Amino acid sequence: MAERHSNQLSYGANNLVVALSDTEVAKVFRGDTRSDIGSEAEKLKVANAINNPLVRFLRLDYDDEHDWDMLIMERLYPLDFRSLEIGKRELLLDVFEDELRQLHKAGFVHRDIPQRRTERPSNQSGERYDNVFMTDRGLRLIDAGISALRTQVGDKLFGKYIEIEEREMAGFRAYFLSR
Repeated sequence: MAERHSNQLSYGANNLVVALSDTEVAKVFRGDTRSDIGSEAEKLKVANAINNPLVRFLRLDYDDEHDWDMLIMERLYPLDFRSLEIGKRELLLDVFEDELRQLHKAGFVHRDIPQRRTERPSNQSGERYDNVFMTDRGLRLIDAGISALRTQVGDKLFGKYIEIEEREMAGFRAYFLSR
């Protein structure tokens, strides 16, 4: 079992997420992960400059006590979407899908609408759509770890990623409206 912390919010496929305050969380990077943390920070900055479906990147930091590199982001408080009428959920989905398509046109693809169960440690459970939160500001994605920028992967691969994400969004739409 992974080490637990009193301010722990979750433990995803590769990273611990801890609460720093009522408004900030840290995604923890341990060991020599400078390229991973820097890459995710840059992708969040790109997406944040375009529109709002991804969690807001705030800064990179270091925790001396725990010897952690930290990607600091806004703290999101998820709401239970089942409390909303189907018509309101459809509207939220329409806005979310439009925002994702704006990101695609600008050269960003998220690539992780459904949580990749095969990438999680074997003892970590999770729901299929753990990366999507419904908040008081709409549907939000909580990370950009495996996201891709067209400038980094080229047009052909980027186009393939968009095709996959469109299928994933159709699956999320069915899930979100059927519960």
